[in-house]
Amino acid sequence: MSKPFDMELFLAGVLTGSHATRQRHLRQAKAIQAAMSNRWHRDNPWTWQRKHFNWFLNHHIRERSKATQYRYRLTLEIISSRTEKL
Repeated sequence: MSKPFDMELFLAGVLTGSHATRQRHLRQAKAIQAAMSNRWHRDNPWTWQRKHFNWFLNHHIRERSKATQYRYRLTLEIISSRTEKL
């Protein structure tokens, strides 16, 4: 049985800023990972595609405030820069 994907280790090299900012990005990245896993059965960011990012932004967090959407967009940009997607 394989180990679950470690999002903290995945983002360790690219997260910058204050401790609170890094923790927020990790918390949001884990929420994104859970949503992708539930909807698409893909828990590994290396397997995510542009359509998965678009689904998350346009459908999953559509009802959230603009500020929350912006913060999740920043986290998705960090993930995509790490995987060189988008």
